[in-house]
Amino acid sequence: MNVFRSAYAAVPVLDLPIHEAVLGQAATHGDTVALIDGTNDTTRLTYRQLDTFHRRTAAALAAAGVRKGDVVALHSPNTLAYPTVFFGATRAGATVTTVHPLATAEEFAKQLRDSSARWIVTVSPLLETARRAAELVGGIEEIFVCDRADGHTSVLDMLTSTAPEPQIAIDPAEDVAALPYSSGTTGTPKGVMLTHRSMATNLEQLRPFIPMNPGDRILAVLPFFHIYGLTALMNAPLRSGATVVVLPRFDLGQFLAAIEKHRINGLYVAPPIVLALAKHPSVAQYDLSSLEYIVSAAAPLDAALADACSRRLGLPPVRQAYGMTELSPGTHVVPLAAENPPPGAVGRLLPGTEMRIVSLDDPDRDAGIDTDGEILIRGPQVMKGYLGRPEATADMIDTDGWVHTGDIGRVDADGWLHVVDRVKELIKYKGYQVAPAELEALLLGHPSIADAAVIGVHDTDGNEIPKAYLVRQTTVAADGLTADDVMAYVAERVAPYKKIRQVEFIGAVPRATSGKILRRELRDREKAAGTAKEKVGEA
Repeated sequence: MNVFRSAYAAVPVLDLPIHEAVLGQAATHGDTVALIDGTNDTTRLTYRQLDTFHRRTAAALAAAGVRKGDVVALHSPNTLAYPTVFFGATRAGATVTTVHPLATAEEFAKQLRDSSARWIVTVSPLLETARRAAELVGGIEEIFVCDRADGHTSVLDMLTSTAPEPQIAIDPAEDVAALPYSSGTTGTPKGVMLTHRSMATNLEQLRPFIPMNPGDRILAVLPFFHIYGLTALMNAPLRSGATVVVLPRFDLGQFLAAIEKHRINGLYVAPPIVLALAKHPSVAQYDLSSLEYIVSAAAPLDAALADACSRRLGLPPVRQAYGMTELSPGTHVVPLAAENPPPGAVGRLLPGTEMRIVSLDDPDRDAGIDTDGEILIRGPQVMKGYLGRPEATADMIDTDGWVHTGDIGRVDADGWLHVVDRVKELIKYKGYQVAPAELEALLLGHPSIADAAVIGVHDTDGNEIPKAYLVRQTTVAADGLTADDVMAYVAERVAPYKKIRQVEFIGAVPRATSGKILRRELRDREKAAGTAKEKVGEA
């Protein structure tokens, strides 16, 4: 067995409740601004206020009936109230299941039912969806709102609660702090049980790689409900005394204006934002000179695109990171201090983390250096398991504690990991393996292509072939781009078996909030088109 181990000294397991791990030093930061509302620039919370407010929220939740082991569903875009509610709920002993703010009532109800949530915290614009979801599932004790809505207790009123602060005994190793749901891009969404220990220890593992300090300004545009945003944009900066400027969603103009106005120095983003920074003409209209670094994660980022972004902004190379919800989430980061990281690398192992790369053809055999294989991870940041799904947990985590990530990667001689693609997304063209991410990266290098996604479809002979879904740039030159142009462009740059063999132009590539391409939606589109053709033929 060839086990890769971190070159960095192990950090101690952090046996603290997550609210203590993040806000335990809040009082020492006092009147330092913790959170700024990036939509109005005037609403702010200091660390002293955040510490007080989350404790009062915990008291109010306990007074309302929340008990240890209850599940609170937090259904909200990014707001200044989000950390207050999250840490208030965990201090009250609850588990927080984070809900996509754009979820339908039916999707929300499924998560409520699966997680056994009894309490909902939402915002007034989403209240009707929350009410409908509660009706569908039943058993919801109360729906709170972060702002104001008739007939509902407001978190704003909780802040003045005179109820006693709950004193809850928490076992960090066993008690679940957060219950995010996996994206569902490769299967049914599952509740990922992240303990206080796994989340807190992962913060300690990440600290040496991406240091944050009081005075740093971080822009939180990726959603807090996703583990990447929760960790990199909420927990990590608040643990470090940095100031977080909060935006509820990604709007390029608002995003760029916030960087300029608040002199943001660190960005944690997903590849679609890197793409916008590299290519969108409006970027030139803003002063982004305060930026010192950019970190991209949640989906593969092409090295050429990363380079184009950093050169345009005059920054060091865009750093990448790797992980997954089931890993709290981080396992690899390219350190800010690394002078010349290999292009496209997603980092080196975090302290206390182990990795194997196993053969795609024979999972019982380890792959060698610079050889593609499935990435297996073991460490203190591994989830407790999938809620109520022991078989799915056993499929994901083997008896030796290795998490089978489903990602394909390779490690070079210096320990840098490169992620190639998802195992289940590989296209098998006449026995050859074709990685969609490689072709997507190549397509994004075309000056007339704004976005790209590649999936496997079947031709009339039954062969699986690569098909590209493309979004044209909004330029005159791009208007004339044809499918033949695209296929010729790719054919000149790849081995014959990797060629794009079908092209379809679309208005937008479907993506999850994290930036991951929702290939399942494209496959459903293909199925629908095939069914329509069959019906025409029958007619």
